[in-house]
Amino acid sequence: MKMIIASVLTTILIVALTLSAIFVLVWATEYVTSLESPLHRAAAMGAELLLGVVLLLGTVWLATHLAVRIFTPKESPSEGGPVV
Repeated sequence: MKMIIASVLTTILIVALTLSAIFVLVWATEYVTSLESPLHRAAAMGAELLLGVVLLLGTVWLATHLAVRIFTPKESPSEGGPVV
């Protein structure tokens, strides 16, 4: 029962984090495209790319990390025996 609740909460958390990352990136894109100076716009585009990579890779890392923590068997098999 704990595993089911944890997996549902993890799914909700990951969806919320991904949606919030997308909203932040859309806001940043709108802000960057409104800049007048080409130099500032180029620097802001680089920062936006870095922000996008960090946000989206962070959500993927968090999703896989939590999935592994939830679904890893509690007991490891003994050495020499078959892994079932």
